[in-house]
Amino acid sequence: MGIIRAAVNAVKGGLADTWLEVIEPSPMGEHTVIAPGQLVTQNGKSQNKKGSSNIVSNGSIIHVYDKQMMILVDGGRIVDYTAEPGYFKVENSSMPSLFNGQFGDTLKESFKRIMYGGVPSQSQHVFYINLKEIKNLKFGTTSPVQYYDAFYEAELFMGLHGSYSIEITDPFKFYQQVIPNEIITENRSLEFEGEFVRQYNEEFITELGTAFNNYSADGNRISFITSKSKEMAQYMRSALDDDWNEYRGFAISHVSIATPKYSDKSQEIIDKRAEMGASVSFLRDGANQQAYMAKNIAEGINAAGHNEGGAMNAFLGMGMAQNMGGNVMGGYMQNPQYVQQNPQYNQQAQAPQAPAPQQAAPQQAAPAGGWTCSCGAVNTGKFCSECGSPKPEAPKKRFCGNCGAQLSEGQKFCPECGTKQ
Repeated sequence: MGIIRAAVNAVKGGLADTWLEVIEPSPMGEHTVIAPGQLVTQNGKSQNKKGSSNIVSNGSIIHVYDKQMMILVDGGRIVDYTAEPGYFKVENSSMPSLFNGQFGDTLKESFKRIMYGGVPSQSQHVFYINLKEIKNLKFGTTSPVQYYDAFYEAELFMGLHGSYSIEITDPFKFYQQVIPNEIITENRSLEFEGEFVRQYNEEFITELGTAFNNYSADGNRISFITSKSKEMAQYMRSALDDDWNEYRGFAISHVSIATPKYSDKSQEIIDKRAEMGASVSFLRDGANQQAYMAKNIAEGINAAGHNEGGAMNAFLGMGMAQNMGGNVMGGYMQNPQYVQQNPQYNQQAQAPQAPAPQQAAPQQAAPAGGWTCSCGAVNTGKFCSECGSPKPEAPKKRFCGNCGAQLSEGQKFCPECGTKQ
């Protein structure tokens, strides 16, 4: 009551000479997870006399393709299997061969928990479990999903839709927990779609919130979610590991999420943050800073002539705004990130800077023999014609008593001979 590996040449010769029946899998679509075997004969002849194309006779050949697992079922229980591609011959007198293929010894341990137990064979059926990735399983949220984004420092709400794929990790668990009994008894294929998959889609959406919380806790931005299919698959796999992988024998392979549709409030937060980021990026360049301030000053001068409170008030307000803008820009330029991104500023900041000389207000030049008063008026007499102040006396010249060098006001030692004055 088992299978043995058959050589390809022997199988072909058997088909030609003795018309032995060969079982191959029924067509499998994109979402097919299990399909019955179908009989392939020469000229429509077969030794199968039981009236079912899925019941194998002793000596039948079973063809298994890559990424498939063939199970030999008797009375609803699995009596033998192979996860290796090739041709296999049914030998009712042999023990189960258990070709584990890609699964290794772990598959044999799972088989021991469901093995037939030596009950005599009644009728053996062949089924094929699809081990390929079952792709393009659609999902969509009916209510907004909440997500805290550290970059925006806000709770964002959005609707999500996309697709995911699964892979069967333990065919025996999948056979027992997922495949309905009527699929076996009615000898039918099963598609992982429609009403059958609705329960799993609901479980997927429920655990999507858990996966998003873990995604957020790791500091990921929600705007990167569309390019994180592998990472999201890991988050979802972890969230659904107990229910799907450990209990049902299949797991998430990939998750593809389309661009989230944010709520109006969330979109407003994102737009404001993007606008602020663009402004900061623009003002990191010194030339852009000067152009920005020049533009504001020009707009202020243009608006001054239309100010109802008078041009002077407008200019005063513009000057205050300019000072405030300069203080803001100065504070920003002290930011370590700005200094790092603008090495030319960093070099200037580290170089010793001489204090800028104060420029006196321009005064009118005095005529020969005249003098300029402290109020700014130019005079020729002994008193100012504007404020009445007396003409200041010329400072008395001082000379060194030792060498006769002229001294400046306040000098205590001669700059020529060093004599104390």
